[in-house]
Amino acid sequence: MTSLSAKIQDVFDEPACDKNRGKDAKARKEGCSKPLTPGAAAGGCAFDGAKIVLQPITDVAHLVHAPLACEGNSWDNRGAASSGPTLWRTSFTTDLTELDVVMGQGERKLFKAIREIKEAYAPPAIFVYSTCVTALIGDDIEAVCKRAGEKFGLAVVPVNAPGLAGSKNLGNKLAAEALLEHVIGTVEPDDAGPYDINILGEFNLSGEFWLVKPLLDRLGIRVRACIPGDARYLDVASAHRARAAMVVCSTALINLARKMEERWDIPFFEGSFYGITDTSEALRNIAELLVKKGADPEILARTEALIAEQEAIAWKKLEAYRRRLQGKRVLLNTGGVKSWSVVHALMEIGIEIVGTSVKKSTLEDKERIKQILKDDNHMFEQMAARDLYAMLSEHKADIMLSGGRTQFIALKAKTPWLDINQERQHPYAGYDGMVELVRQIDLAIHNPIWSQVREPAPWDCQPAVKDEPPSTTSGTASLHALKKFAGTMADDFGEC
Repeated sequence: MTSLSAKIQDVFDEPACDKNRGKDAKARKEGCSKPLTPGAAAGGCAFDGAKIVLQPITDVAHLVHAPLACEGNSWDNRGAASSGPTLWRTSFTTDLTELDVVMGQGERKLFKAIREIKEAYAPPAIFVYSTCVTALIGDDIEAVCKRAGEKFGLAVVPVNAPGLAGSKNLGNKLAAEALLEHVIGTVEPDDAGPYDINILGEFNLSGEFWLVKPLLDRLGIRVRACIPGDARYLDVASAHRARAAMVVCSTALINLARKMEERWDIPFFEGSFYGITDTSEALRNIAELLVKKGADPEILARTEALIAEQEAIAWKKLEAYRRRLQGKRVLLNTGGVKSWSVVHALMEIGIEIVGTSVKKSTLEDKERIKQILKDDNHMFEQMAARDLYAMLSEHKADIMLSGGRTQFIALKAKTPWLDINQERQHPYAGYDGMVELVRQIDLAIHNPIWSQVREPAPWDCQPAVKDEPPSTTSGTASLHALKKFAGTMADDFGEC
């Protein structure tokens, strides 16, 4: 655990973080993490964060060295998509039992599992994840991985990010450290060119990156590695030969971008593919970085021509929604890069932002929000469920955009809700993604179900009974009287 502690200290002493640079030497040495309290990792532990970053590398076998539950709870926890290999969808675990722990069979069982995966699937690499149980009993996964790699002739990568180490975000950074130490730079490509870039922190949720890649292809820009979205092991291993990089989620992988710049002189910038303006700005920044690294300056003119063409098409499509959504109020309960990129995207078509969460946002994210909204009062670090419910039930927002955890608050408040987190079913990146996002918001807000559920329930209505029911006497006259009374009751319910 000594090496893990040193690694944790290193990733929190991040020079690329403005907040960390502003501290004195003593405060910087203490790191940016806060002591964990019970339940603090409910949003995801370090192991979960590492799995999120690495599992979308699609042709790799991901082996979890743990009891069965660790793999069961972390499998497919993001809606990342693959255009080819499906090995990453297969669940591998050593399935440690109490007997294995007591008898010290963990390392032996791990070595055997690596051999079985090699023989059955022959992957280019196997990623081995440490977990709480194996970290506590002291299994040396790094030694086992090194021995197995030598024995079987393939890359076996130890990912030392047990859940007890900290939060999900820490796991993201520890996964990046594993890539830097064992993967990136291990393969020399024979086709490196002046237009190669890396995209870092893009997870290809619902296939979002596939809406952006065609734009780069038209500019002649090749994505050497998209880490981790729809990635291949050899692409990641040769990522050190890219000329520039774009960081989509700096909260997760800023340490990866900064260290790749230090080691291989790959300049990077943080950008977003959400919204028309931000997508255009990202394309410009990519082209400018490539020119600085020696690419032909004519790519700048081609980039501007492509931006003008795509913006015109997107704005034409969005005009159909502007009148229906102008002035609609949105509450954004998410974080990270979406806290400002989606805000900017929605305001472009006249939607009002009544609040946005900045719980997982960096200082740079928060500064961008301030510049966009011009009002700090619309930013909140964390809002309790009862406060969210109160805000929605008082109709201070027409729709809430958030993750699945808070959807039931919106539904209880009888307010439209749209998922924009990792479980979403629609891609929202790029120009076409922006049109799709606005279309989904329009469908949600104007769905007729909301006017129906806000109506009083039939059993809450008090019918105004005007006549006493007829006496239950026999005969045809009594039957006619009952039918007349039933008709009167039905009419009265219609006035509720």
